[in-house]
Amino acid sequence: MTKAVQKITLSPSRDIPFNKLVLSQSNVRRVKAGVSIEQLAESIAQRTLLQSLNVRAVVDAEGNETGMFEVPAGGRRYRALELLVKQKRMAKTQAVPCVVREGGIAEDDSLAENDERIGLHPLDQFRAFQTLSGSGMSEEEIAARHFVAPAVVKQRLRLASVSPKLHDVYAEDGMTLEQLMAFSVTADHTRQEQIWENVSRSGYDEPYQIRRMLTENTVRASDRRVQFIGLDVYQQAGGGVLRDLFEHDDGGWLQDVALLDRLVTEKLKAEAEAIGAEGWKWISVAVEFPYGHTTRLRELEGQPVDLTSEEQAAIDALNAEQARLEAEYQDADELPEEIDQRLGAIEAALLALEDRPKTYDPAEIARAGVFVSVDSEGRLSVDRGYVRPEDEAPAAGLDVEPGTHSLPTEGQEAGGPAPHTAISVAGATTEPEEDDEDPARPLPDRLMIELTAHRTLALRDALAENPAIAFQAVLHNFVLTAFYRFASSGSCLEIGLRTPTFPAQAPGLRESVSAKAVELRHEAWQARLPKSENDLWDALTALDGGAQASLFAHCASFAVNAVYEPANRYNQGRVSANGVRTRLDQANVLARAAGLDMVQAGWRPTVDNYLGRVTKPRILEAVREAKGESSAQLIDHLKKADMAKEAERLLDGSGWLPEPLRLVDSGPSSVETQGEAGPLPEFLADEEDPENASDEDPQQLDAAE
Repeated sequence: MTKAVQKITLSPSRDIPFNKLVLSQSNVRRVKAGVSIEQLAESIAQRTLLQSLNVRAVVDAEGNETGMFEVPAGGRRYRALELLVKQKRMAKTQAVPCVVREGGIAEDDSLAENDERIGLHPLDQFRAFQTLSGSGMSEEEIAARHFVAPAVVKQRLRLASVSPKLHDVYAEDGMTLEQLMAFSVTADHTRQEQIWENVSRSGYDEPYQIRRMLTENTVRASDRRVQFIGLDVYQQAGGGVLRDLFEHDDGGWLQDVALLDRLVTEKLKAEAEAIGAEGWKWISVAVEFPYGHTTRLRELEGQPVDLTSEEQAAIDALNAEQARLEAEYQDADELPEEIDQRLGAIEAALLALEDRPKTYDPAEIARAGVFVSVDSEGRLSVDRGYVRPEDEAPAAGLDVEPGTHSLPTEGQEAGGPAPHTAISVAGATTEPEEDDEDPARPLPDRLMIELTAHRTLALRDALAENPAIAFQAVLHNFVLTAFYRFASSGSCLEIGLRTPTFPAQAPGLRESVSAKAVELRHEAWQARLPKSENDLWDALTALDGGAQASLFAHCASFAVNAVYEPANRYNQGRVSANGVRTRLDQANVLARAAGLDMVQAGWRPTVDNYLGRVTKPRILEAVREAKGESSAQLIDHLKKADMAKEAERLLDGSGWLPEPLRLVDSGPSSVETQGEAGPLPEFLADEEDPENASDEDPQQLDAAE
């Protein structure tokens, strides 16, 4: 015979007036935690009491009930009700729903009630906030009713908007809350799911990696183009912005890049049209011009506009204030924030006043032009006064009016009215992506050109820092020209200071360490040399040997041409495979002698300058060489774009270089002569380091090279 299951009996509930309740000393909660008594009282006032109190009858010494009840479980609710009574928001005789317990231990009931309480899963809270928002509650109302900041509500609603599929993964502990936060950057559920599929398989699932993938086709709000037009202008034009509510996003990411570029171009053209009223023949407009864009153009020497009395008075006042503040806080360990900001504002104002506009000869303006662009800080950059070689003199028999063309332009009939200043907008060139899986395929010609352009610029800088090597390089070139017929065509040093241009603009070339070093050195020498070429000989004579050597090296460095140049039907007459090979070999000799190190010169592999331009096997080969086979295996399953991005991260700081940028050792004879400069002329003798002086015969050195 089976034994009957014993049925349980629940404790009865009843409404008890509040003034018949007292707080029990059996309540195990002693430490305050969670929602405050005041907040709980406000919640009860808004929603009434959502949970009954657990009470026991108070008995006298004989065991008889006294009519009072103690509260061993629910003490915080009791105190909240007590506060409402004190505030006269609730009557002291208000009936309170209670569960009346008999038997057992009061402390056990109190402990069990707290132990058995389970907090909401964060995802449940996100969805609950979303439901409240959908019912018409504002973010501020939700925040007030649940005692959190409005920013927290915004974050919870953003997390609730992530793909439901990712919510399910998070609910099953398949991803962390930080990862879910990263996915909230975009509202595109399809993109979120694609990225999760990629990162969950590859293991590259850190939140920062997820954010980077989700924003790869956007532009940061800190970009110079955004700073130039203003983020509000872009948004007013209908452009969308991705924002991260959980990390500092530096203003967010702009989604509509085409709209941004159009707005930037329109503003630049408007600025150019205003400048065109000055009478310039042409104005070239671009967000950023390539390095060396003014090469072979003659720059006009304008006269700075004199300061007005008001401007001079402003400068004097700013200088006086600056001196006073610096003297007042000279002993302070750290400047107060407002003083630091004021000193920065003073410095900016002084720079603006000292950057004087220039006036030009109207006759020169008529055949000169202006470059209009955006500087790295997002400010308008106007570079006036450049004359093209073909505009040096007007065509015979033509009267050139200021601000007009000497010849009819497209859309203008001969003999018609003269057009306004010609404004051209520079466009960016792109090349199709190649994803050939053949690891033996040579690097693309354009990439070879760009890489060797970086090397050429760095080699120029290295040569300018080594006067002895520069002198020997020029001397070597002279000897080749004088004694070895046709040999000069294979040299990498183009004597005559015909500075070669780069046929392709490499990413980041203009902002590279080498470019800035060359430019600073050139400006320093330009300030020391006389304005008139008639005074140049005497000025050079006055320089000591060291200064002459440094100037010689600087000038010689501009002739360096170590750029790879593929043969085609346009240059077959002047470029041969053998000639280019010889030139690059000579560049290797010069690089070794000058101690060129492209890593120290600031080059590092990125998606833009290498990894995104080569095949997947080459990307894997690069990672394998720098980090080993295990690192290559981590990314070998990724698509090319993702592989290139992860390879950039892995190679960062590794010092890895592609073959065209490496310091190649062409043979034992070259190694033996590395760094040996041979005898120097007398005026350079004091610059030679005795420890590195060479005893080699110069003819032997030439033969070795």
